[in-house]
Amino acid sequence: MADPHAPLKLDEAGLKAARGDLKDGAVTPAYGPWRDDIVKLLNGALATELICVLRYRRHHFMADGLESPTIAEEFLVHANAELGHADRLAQRIVQLGGDPDFNPVGLLERGHADYDQVTDLKAMIKSNLIAERIAVETYRQMIGLVGDKDSTTRRMLEDILADEEEHADELKDWMSRAA
Repeated sequence: MADPHAPLKLDEAGLKAARGDLKDGAVTPAYGPWRDDIVKLLNGALATELICVLRYRRHHFMADGLESPTIAEEFLVHANAELGHADRLAQRIVQLGGDPDFNPVGLLERGHADYDQVTDLKAMIKSNLIAERIAVETYRQMIGLVGDKDSTTRRMLEDILADEEEHADELKDWMSRAA
C-alpha cells in the first residue's frame, strides 16, 4: 500500500519518455498497451453512432400521425446529436493514432445498435429507445474498461453517455404520450 503521506511527485522516467516518438503527437508511452484496444472500442462506438444517425434520419422522414411533426423534428435533433458523437469519436481515434472506420460494409457487425424499417410512429420511438438504452450500457461499460488508462477518452465517453441518457429519457416520455 502506498504511503498516504508521501509527497506528490511526477514520474521523471515518464517525462523523459515523452520526449521521444514525436510522430505520436499527444500519445505518450504512458498510454501503454491499451491504445489499440481503446481504438477498437471507439470504432465500435463510432459504428453504433452511425447506425443511430441513419435510423433517426429515416424515422424523421417516415414519421406519420397526429404527434408526428413534433416527434419527427426531435428525431432529426437526435440524429444530429448522434452525428456529433460520431465526429468526436472519430477525432479521438485519430488523436490516438488510429483510423476511424466509416466503411459501410460491416457497419452493423461493428456496432451495437440495430437498424430497422419500421413505419409505425410508436414502433419508431420504441426502436430508438432500445438503441439509446444499448448506447447507455455500451458507454457505461466502456468507461469502466478505459478507467484511468486514458482520462481524455474517459471524459469524452462520460459526456456522450450523459447525452444518451437524456435521449433515452425523452424517448421514454414520448412512448407514454404515443400510447
